[in-house]
Amino acid sequence: MTRTLVIETATAACSVALIEGGAVIADRHEDVGRGHAERLIPMVAELPDGGRAGRILVDCGPGSFTGIRVGIAAARGLALGWGAEALGFSSLPLIAAAAFAADPGSAELAVVLEGGHGEVFMAAYDRHLAPTLAFASLKPEAALALLGGRAAAGNGVRHLAALDPSLDLRPALPRAADAILLPPALTSLPPRPIYGRAPDAKPLAAA
Repeated sequence: MTRTLVIETATAACSVALIEGGAVIADRHEDVGRGHAERLIPMVAELPDGGRAGRILVDCGPGSFTGIRVGIAAARGLALGWGAEALGFSSLPLIAAAAFAADPGSAELAVVLEGGHGEVFMAAYDRHLAPTLAFASLKPEAALALLGGRAAAGNGVRHLAALDPSLDLRPALPRAADAILLPPALTSLPPRPIYGRAPDAKPLAAA
């Protein structure tokens, strides 16, 4: 079975894992804030065989613009050098899958990630990871209104806690090793960014 290297840099976490034969054989996970460019390749190199794999999965977002770009650039570069296949997945169902694995009794939950500019990225899923609330970038007040009675997981839940501390909120960062929980349909995206909103920097208008 093809060995898979998973790269996760879409949030404050920098996380890598090797998956083979339906099992995680090695992984590394750190909360690096904005240090993905410095830590990612050394973390890959710490894995068995320097992380070399025939397939590379990378988190395409949503999340940090810089982190997403670092991860995708690394995945594409390694795939080119190794003659490997590069594919993508989204941070939203990844966190949902981990939350359901930790609490198998949950029927549905929302994922809330830091979105920048006072907004959060939000989507909701059932236990089969089918979306029940479409992905959107929202002000926390709007996200709270859509949450209903759902529990919520992710690194953006602090914004909801500030509005209603009685909610079932589960702070979490995505982990590369949790990609093993995703079905094949959610690990076959093209390795392109899922930003969720327009980049802050705008190109200069043509003269």
